[in-house]
Order: sequence, then C-alpha cells, then structure tokens
Amino acid sequence: MSVKVNDISFVIPVYNRPKEIEELLESLTKLNVKPTFEVVIVEDGSTLSSQTIVNAYVSKLNITYLYKKNSGPGSSRNYGMQAAKGSYYIILDSDCVLPKQYLNEVLSYLNTTYVDCFGGPDAAHKSFTNLQKAINFSMTSFVSTGGIRGKKTSVNTFEPRSFNMGLSKKAFEATNGFGNIHPGEDPDLSIRLIKKGFKTALIEKAFVYHKRRISWKKFYIQVYKFGMVRPILNMWHPQTKKITYWLPSLFILGFIVAVIALIFKVKIFMYLYGLYFCTSFLLAFISTKNSLIAFQSIIAIAIQFLGYGYGFFKSTVMLKFSNKSAQVLFPNLFFKN
Repeated sequence: MSVKVNDISFVIPVYNRPKEIEELLESLTKLNVKPTFEVVIVEDGSTLSSQTIVNAYVSKLNITYLYKKNSGPGSSRNYGMQAAKGSYYIILDSDCVLPKQYLNEVLSYLNTTYVDCFGGPDAAHKSFTNLQKAINFSMTSFVSTGGIRGKKTSVNTFEPRSFNMGLSKKAFEATNGFGNIHPGEDPDLSIRLIKKGFKTALIEKAFVYHKRRISWKKFYIQVYKFGMVRPILNMWHPQTKKITYWLPSLFILGFIVAVIALIFKVKIFMYLYGLYFCTSFLLAFISTKNSLIAFQSIIAIAIQFLGYGYGFFKSTVMLKFSNKSAQVLFPNLFFKN
C-alpha cells in the first residue's frame, strides 16, 4: 500500500501548553518534505489557549484547530482523527519536536513494509536540560527498561506509545481508537489492534525529541501511574502478562532485603546493587558525556523502579482481593468522556 505526504494527518492534543505547540509546529515547517500533510490541533479544554500560536502558522501549514471540553488525551486524539482528512494519522504529544528527516523515514518504511500501526523512539536533543536528558536515559536505556522504547530487537510484539505513534484510518475505525484509561491508553489500543489482526512495528529511525517538561516529583507520579495501569491491562488482556512486569517491584523488594542483610553484615546483595548502579552510571556517562547527567540518571532509574514497582504491586494486590472494577478502585486513572 502506498502512503504519500498528503495522506498524512498529524493529530496533536494539547492542554495548557502553547509554548510547546509553537516548538512542535516550527519543527513541522522544517521537515524535508513539501508541507502538504495536515495538522490537527485538539485543544483539550485548556484555560491557556494555543489558538494565537496556531493562527501564526496557518500560512505555513495546513492546520485545523479544534477546541473541546476536557476529556483526556485519548478522547482528544479520537476527536482529532474523526475530524482529520488523511488516511494515515501520526499522533504526537505536544512536548515533542521532530527532526527534519522524520516524515521521510516514516514514509520510506511504510512504502516498503506497510503496517497499520507504528511507533517511534524518543531521544534527547542537545538543547535539553540535564534533568530531561537524565530522565530520557532512564526511560530508554536497556539497563532500566530493557530498551523497549527504542530498540526493535528488545520486544517480540511492539506496543507503540502515543507520544510518537502512527495509525491507519482503517485501524482506527476498526477499534474506535483510544479508550478512557490514562495512562495506558496506547498499549491498550495496540493490544486490541493486534487481536484484530493488524500489524504493529517500531520504526527505529523515526525518532522524536521528547522534551518531558518534568520535575522529580512529576516523574515519580508518572511512573507510579504507569505501574498502576499495567495490572489493569493484564486483567483486560490476560495474554499480555509477562514476568518482566514484576521486575521493578522485585528490584525494590530485593533492595530492602539487601539493606536488612547488611545489618547482619551480609554484604553480597548490596555489592550487587552497587555493581548495577555503577554500570548504569558508566553507560549514562558514555551516552551523555556528562558526569552530572550520569549521576542524575542514577536518581532517575531509582525513582522509576520505586514508582513503577510500588504502583504495580499496589494495583495487583487491590485488583486481586477486591470485587470492585478498576474504574471504581482507581477513578483517577480514567477520564469520563
């Protein structure tokens, strides 16, 4: 199946982040293709409007600006895809910036190995803050996530993430798009697509610069929620259960055991943790060429394991021993459409 530039509709939900939209739109004007693609901006009930920023790009890009009541990113993406004119949608988070070759890489892949759903990796731009670079390392490194966000060989069946995700109109119509869980709406959609026989793929060269305007506290909350939603997805889609989802929880429990063992002068377990963090520091330093970022990467990895591990364990236990639905147990993880 042939996919051309004018078949593409970029769908971008935004909530109170006009500055981010400006940076993203500017990067879209610099893509190495004629701007015959469509851009659909969905303002999700923002009180800080992006419309003035969007209007400044009307002469440079084929833009549609939509405003709706706040109902979450999944619903906003669906709203944008319903309004889009293209036959293939590329969904981006508002805090992403595209390298100039991005769309070339997407089209080259789709016109060689067509899939109805793809995902791309994220990378840290040289202009990012040290904190953003450290969190990027933690979220993409093999030593912390198994590299599932950025390496094709890391997973058997790839579940694209909606910060950088492509979806055909056919696949959208067959699944009705994203559900109202958040986070977790993107793997849920990917799993339902695969169940219906659609193929997914990681396009390794179609990366974005994901800025993640975030603090340590916000990062903890984010990964904690990631941990909370995975047992819900496992309950909805039992075939996706993997022992690897338990690793962050086991890592934290193991560290507690190592501390207790240290009290009794058994040091071997703490040495193993020390070796792991030293290895992570070295890899982060090799990747970023910055010792401060490497040190912050260790903090980010620890926060990631703690937040995800605790969230996963808590959610698993509550779902196991309660007769209530996930929506009742965890109302903050679901938007009402």
